Amino acid sequence: MMCDTPICDFVKKYAESKSHRLHMPGHKGINLLGIEELDITEINGADVLYSAQGIIKRSRENASALFNTKATFYSTEGSSLSIRAMLSLAVMYAKAKEQKPLIAAGRNVHKVFVSAAALLDFDVDWLLPEEKENILSCNITPEYLEIYLKNTQTKPVAVYLTSPDYLGNVLDISALASVCHKYGVMLLVDNAHGAYLHFLQSSRHPIALGADMCADSAHKTLPVLTGGAYLHLSRNIHPFILDNAENALSLFASTSPSYLILQSLDMANLYLSQGYTEKLTRTADRVAVLRISLEKAGYKTVGNEPLKLTLMPKDYGYSGREIGDILLSHGMVCEFYDADHAVMMFTTDNDSSVYDRLENLLISLPRKNPILSAPPCVTSIVKVMSVRDALLSPWEEIPVSESKGRVLANICVSCPPAVPALVCGEVITEEAIKCFEYYGIDRIRVVR
Repeated sequence: MMCDTPICDFVKKYAESKSHRLHMPGHKGINLLGIEELDITEINGADVLYSAQGIIKRSRENASALFNTKATFYSTEGSSLSIRAMLSLAVMYAKAKEQKPLIAAGRNVHKVFVSAAALLDFDVDWLLPEEKENILSCNITPEYLEIYLKNTQTKPVAVYLTSPDYLGNVLDISALASVCHKYGVMLLVDNAHGAYLHFLQSSRHPIALGADMCADSAHKTLPVLTGGAYLHLSRNIHPFILDNAENALSLFASTSPSYLILQSLDMANLYLSQGYTEKLTRTADRVAVLRISLEKAGYKTVGNEPLKLTLMPKDYGYSGREIGDILLSHGMVCEFYDADHAVMMFTTDNDSSVYDRLENLLISLPRKNPILSAPPCVTSIVKVMSVRDALLSPWEEIPVSESKGRVLANICVSCPPAVPALVCGEVITEEAIKCFEYYGIDRIRVVR
């Protein structure tokens, strides 16, 4: 299919009209940055983002057709907004069925899930497999999920998973969706890092694999301005959720959406409809060649996401921070690095020379003695307060070293990767203190 660009066309025509702008924004289309004439607000004809009847609705329908969804909605506030709306819809659906608003979630959630739990006041069952290796990944298998859903006393309204995770691990969404649906439970996926997965030769997108709702950060892997994101609803979604989707988004969204980001989402539809799969296939193949070459040289990698390369360089004698700093000194900037990992993300728009430069630089580094330290994990969780009660309680800030036995009051995590080691309302243990200190957190907010 070939998509049109109704939002871009409207804004371009309006800019060319040279109308006197007696409306917001305050720059009135006068260029300081060079983009102001394209930055408008919800004037007549520009449609309204969360009550869309005109150009935004038409653009959204293009996106829905591209992703093969029942409906796709835009966010100009990242997938954080889409996730909050998705969880709000699940809570509303549970209440409509007179069911307890309980959501089972993989423990490696982004912090927006935790803040949403506080805002929406739903209960969480944490899914935490025994083989968890770090706070960023959580290998929820169909077998593990089957055991949980079969034995839990209270069925959740939904299971919430992060796939791909920050390191590039992709879960078996198809099998996990089948398990959820067997027990009458929805599957919700934070697919922030995987918007492009639909456009592989065989789609690996959560919606195509059976998820009921899914949040994508378009800006992370597609040519979209920062803040552009989607909320996707599957073709099998209950009508109640479809009917309430715009209201759920508007509950958390700004009433001043960015039309620059909307134009970017709109133009992306055209880009994705013009041979994108072929370009994506070539890029994924090149990343695969790079990964194989580095593994042959002795580097350990993790993850199976096609456009992400995550090194675990301790076996090669380097910390992730050292690798990140070395790359930075040669003009290459990682997505993220910590003591254990160096994460790099690629798209079809990377210069082809970057792969050779990266490969040659990493292979040229002298191999050193392995670094044997492993990242700590929190495996024992003691919850004494709800997320909401803890997050909204009076708090005091104390040194992490003095926090044993106290109750965590706030989400203490940097972004990226924004995955909390401990969740508000949980008791701080010696294990948790080691985890905080390992990731450089030396002060913490606890319930007063």
